[in-house]
Amino acid sequence: MTSPVIFEEKHTANGLVIGVATLNAPKALNALSLEMLELLSEKLSTWEQDDKVVCVLLQGAGDKAFCAGGDIRKLYQSIVESPQGPNAYAENFFNVEYRLDYAIHRYSKPLVCWGHGFVIGGGLGLMAGARYRVVTETTHIAMPEIGIGLYPDVGASWFLTRMPGRTGLFVGLSACKLNAADALFAGLADRFISNDKKHILEQALIAADWQLESKSQHQNLNHQIVSALLKELESQSDKSNLESKLRHKLDLINKLCDFNDLTAISDAIINHETGDPWFIKAQEKLKAGCPTTAYLVQEQIKRAKYLSLAEVFQMEFIMAMQCCFHPDFPEGVRALLIDKDYQPKWQHGSIASVPSSYIESHFESQGIDHPLTDLK
Repeated sequence: MTSPVIFEEKHTANGLVIGVATLNAPKALNALSLEMLELLSEKLSTWEQDDKVVCVLLQGAGDKAFCAGGDIRKLYQSIVESPQGPNAYAENFFNVEYRLDYAIHRYSKPLVCWGHGFVIGGGLGLMAGARYRVVTETTHIAMPEIGIGLYPDVGASWFLTRMPGRTGLFVGLSACKLNAADALFAGLADRFISNDKKHILEQALIAADWQLESKSQHQNLNHQIVSALLKELESQSDKSNLESKLRHKLDLINKLCDFNDLTAISDAIINHETGDPWFIKAQEKLKAGCPTTAYLVQEQIKRAKYLSLAEVFQMEFIMAMQCCFHPDFPEGVRALLIDKDYQPKWQHGSIASVPSSYIESHFESQGIDHPLTDLK
């Protein structure tokens, strides 16, 4: 049976090692299963401790996606079986996923993520923390959780807060699609490199003059090698056809989201007159989306502003488990993936009707055995 993650160790010209991890579920657009998360966590930790491993490349199999999110069908089933908790599967899934994402954020060795194709939800969680995040002409990024009654998870509170102006709030509310230019503008990516240069990158990594990582001064040298290679390949890539909608509409987004009241923000976005298909799609996503999620997006961005990375992940774990114990998340998954009637019956009919106490309950840790308290 083929492994859901393929690991390779490519020997460099001077006898050191490049670790290559490939998400290997192309038919499922490399959606993350618990097994994939566990395998990645173990191997990345092993490679980080191995002095001979000088660089890691994280990629997805196939042409369509790096990773199109997490496998939420199994999460849904676990919620159906334990609607009020405890839910051992969900707790384990989010624990492993958040620990992996946190480890990537703090990875000491050069870690290159090749974010081609769909980079959705949990896929963006993997890519966002990588030191070197590459996007291509096929990249399509989104945080679509408003459509399933969840919230932008996997550390999104961290990167949405750091996006230009109020674009983080807009992206979370509208599930708008972002291309490579958008990702660069929003700080979600570092380099644009065309897909046809991926093999050149791999060959260049193998041929580079790496230094043993055991000598601390060499870590900076190895990072310089990767940075220079990516910069050179970007200079050889044609991005003249890329346009950032997010950059172009920054002033408009800032204006539409410039209200203290979430209902006013939602009304301003939905009622804005436009002929732009990209913006119209964003309006439709917000209009049909979960009112609870809309509030969670606003609240997680507010709360994350002054939190450390570890505190963000700890907060989001509580939110994840609470979403499992509240009805909107399983209802959203049911409508989208299980029954596929695309008619979710949200707990509240509008943003204006969601009680503040209901939102606050999604941040309460009482009754949750929190496994991430050791993150520093």
